Amino acid sequence: MNADNNLFSSVISVVIMAVNLLIYCDVFYLCQMQIQFELTGHKGAFYIEQDGKRLALMTITMTGSGIMIIDHTEVDDALRGTGAGKKLVAEAVDYARKNNLKIMPLCPFAKSVFDRTPEYADVLN
Repeated sequence: MNADNNLFSSVISVVIMAVNLLIYCDVFYLCQMQIQFELTGHKGAFYIEQDGKRLALMTITMTGSGIMIIDHTEVDDALRGTGAGKKLVAEAVDYARKNNLKIMPLCPFAKSVFDRTPEYADVLN
């Protein structure tokens, strides 16, 4: 009976280590992703790309009066639940602060992030 308990404990330990490794890899993967930015005329996007495929995208429109409108946010199923969408919004906030812009979050997801993040109030239009 003691040998069975030891084997069971060893199996459980290995499973726990494997789960922890998977969680670490997901967090590490997200942390290593670079958010890119493109702007052509008054239209632009913040995005995360891997192997030529955009896995997360937040589109924006710049107005002539110093306002960045967040139009739309989408995240591929591969990144759902990783915080990728929030990272895109955070990058837009950083960009707005550096460029003295205000943000109008028309996208429902981005608006919900602004509603839950009082630290972003300084750039909210």
